Amino acid sequence: MADSDPKHSVSVAAAVVDDSGRVLAVRRRDDGQWEPPGGVLELGETIEEGVVREVYEETGLVVAPDRLTGVYKNMRHKIIALVFRCRVVSGSLTTGTETVELRWMRPSEIRDHMNEAFATRLLDGLEAKAPAVRTHDGVRLLRV
Repeated sequence: MADSDPKHSVSVAAAVVDDSGRVLAVRRRDDGQWEPPGGVLELGETIEEGVVREVYEETGLVVAPDRLTGVYKNMRHKIIALVFRCRVVSGSLTTGTETVELRWMRPSEIRDHMNEAFATRLLDGLEAKAPAVRTHDGVRLLRV
């Protein structure tokens, strides 16, 4: 059966890693969920510009993307997410209009605070291998 609206939205997210190997997570204002900082890529910006903008808007930090760590497709919401490992260049942690809390998490804490789909994005961001390519339903990974 053909989908009446076959388009996808493209989002970007960041696995911002500090010198201690912790990653930055944001708690969203709208639903209270923890996830990596990120959001929808705007039409007039490059992918890297989108990552930098989203992280700054949600955390007050200016980051530099180092490498792509994963490509994720949310099958339910038709979203393709590109996740980049990033390092902090400047700024100070400050919540934005979309965030209520920010936290540096050790790898062992990540799965305790967020659903499998978002936790996997951050954990993949800590790996030093080729980018992951995964699908999920918005909460859980889909194994194919």
